[in-house]
Amino acid sequence: MLAKEHIDDLLQRNGNIVSTDGAKIGSIGQVYADDENGQPTWATVKTGLFGTSESFVPLEGARVEGSDLVVPYTKDQVKDAPRVDADGHLEPTEEDRLYAHYGLGGQTYTEATTGRDADFAATDRTSGVAAGGYDTDARGTVGHDTSGPTTDDAMTRSEERLNVGTERQAAGRARLRKYITTENVTQTVPVQREEVRIEREPITDANRGDALSGPDLSEEEHEVILHEERPVIEKETVPVERVRLDKETVTDHVTVDEEIRKERIETDGDDNIRR
Repeated sequence: MLAKEHIDDLLQRNGNIVSTDGAKIGSIGQVYADDENGQPTWATVKTGLFGTSESFVPLEGARVEGSDLVVPYTKDQVKDAPRVDADGHLEPTEEDRLYAHYGLGGQTYTEATTGRDADFAATDRTSGVAAGGYDTDARGTVGHDTSGPTTDDAMTRSEERLNVGTERQAAGRARLRKYITTENVTQTVPVQREEVRIEREPITDANRGDALSGPDLSEEEHEVILHEERPVIEKETVPVERVRLDKETVTDHVTVDEEIRKERIETDGDDNIRR
């Protein structure tokens, strides 16, 4: 909750009012206070050329960051607020229009302060009280939403869930390609060849007639043709195997690591609140 000291410091430093997303809305103009407890409740934002236009913004849910005042509203939401003269006093009808714009319950604040040493002026404040003594908003629920339009009497907590699935995508390509290589084959083959061998035999009664059939003395030549084998190479192409491409599915386990966000709800205020 903002205190008078916070506003005094912001006014002294000519602080700005910014939205929660960091967008500057404008500089702080006037501050309106509750007459019952002196707490700041409304502020005006100087917008437009040279800050000539002022828009009202609730201080409920606002916080101080350095020399700036952060409010839970967007820049467009503040600039689109109903036009109300910042003359130091708010009429009930003017407040109703502002509360309706920001989605807050109706309350009444009248006087404003613009300086550090100025006192927060007295105002009238009205709020409903339930049968059990709890503050209620205009709809009769216990409590209301201070960060935007009032929804109901409860806060919804949400969280992100991690849903992991799979998708099919191309991971690679495989093809068969046939090409020719050359290699040396060594093989031993037996071959035969003829060689000359001289045979001598003595004269016997069996070969004497052949030996004396020619002249007594003569010149002669005898010839023998020799043969040999040589390797003969022939090549033939024969099929040896069939090769094709096929696919099979294998399963791997992949660990997924991802951050998820969760909303947490905590209670600020009276320590005697039952949980």
